[in-house]
Amino acid sequence: MKYCFGVDIGGTFVKLGLFTTDGELLDKWQIPTRREDASSHVLPDIADAIAKKLEEKGIAREDVTGVGFGTPGPVTEDGVAVCPANLDWVNKPVAKELTELTGFPARGGNDVNVAGLGEMWRGGARGYKNVVVVPIGTGVGAAIIVGGKVITGTRGAAGEVGHIHVDDEIEQPCGCGAVGCVEQFSSATGLVRMAKKLLTETDTPTTLRDLEVVTAKDVVDAAKAGDAAADQIFDKFCDYLGYSLAATAAVIDPEIFIIGGGVSKAGSFLLDRVQSYFVKYAWPGIRGIKFALAELGNDAGICGAASIVIDK
Repeated sequence: MKYCFGVDIGGTFVKLGLFTTDGELLDKWQIPTRREDASSHVLPDIADAIAKKLEEKGIAREDVTGVGFGTPGPVTEDGVAVCPANLDWVNKPVAKELTELTGFPARGGNDVNVAGLGEMWRGGARGYKNVVVVPIGTGVGAAIIVGGKVITGTRGAAGEVGHIHVDDEIEQPCGCGAVGCVEQFSSATGLVRMAKKLLTETDTPTTLRDLEVVTAKDVVDAAKAGDAAADQIFDKFCDYLGYSLAATAAVIDPEIFIIGGGVSKAGSFLLDRVQSYFVKYAWPGIRGIKFALAELGNDAGICGAASIVIDK
């Protein structure tokens, strides 16, 4: 039997998975991301964790085909992490160094793109080759997969759907420096921002006023419970997201959109409304594109990373 590893490198934790090359997840675990000393410990720690797992499982090194990885920010085709968020790396040759440290071939990509490959391999996009996976959390990104291959673009910036311009009235800049990005509305932070704006600038009655701290989940839960003000906020979230996906579909023409991230836990309450706005804004030829929820959760990154080094 042959094996491989999938590694999801985050700013707080590194998630690792041991897989067979048939796609079976045998074990998963995580280690802290040690960012001291310019994050110089991260890759050696990964190599050490892999070596310990091989010893624990009694797996011979010649039976390991490779190590796949995902890391934040743009990643070049040869596995150089250009400027990952929450890691003190600049043009870090991650693939080269992991290969040297582990002794196994290493390949990788941007964490959102890698998670998208995971959903296509083992999750909500199984059976599809033209997919847009949209994780919604602090921000909004997308993995654009065409013909089974991730589209990264010239600068690795393909899939930045969160920075499609959707609003002319907001004055506060987005984290990217522009103003009016969909991410300022259709993300977890966007929900909270809109809720705070409503609570401080209006006297609209809402159950959100009873909370000391308002979270994105609070807004969604209140909207589900029939709170009109919360539903108005949630509706703008879905409206702008549906609009941005219609714009994306006009260029990409995917078979299916997969919605993931923390906000996707709202399930059909989210999916149905986003799809209804998508249909409203999309041109007729693409209105039939399917929508589904992501299935892998926190395992999407390790699954996608493993898939990169498996000859499927």
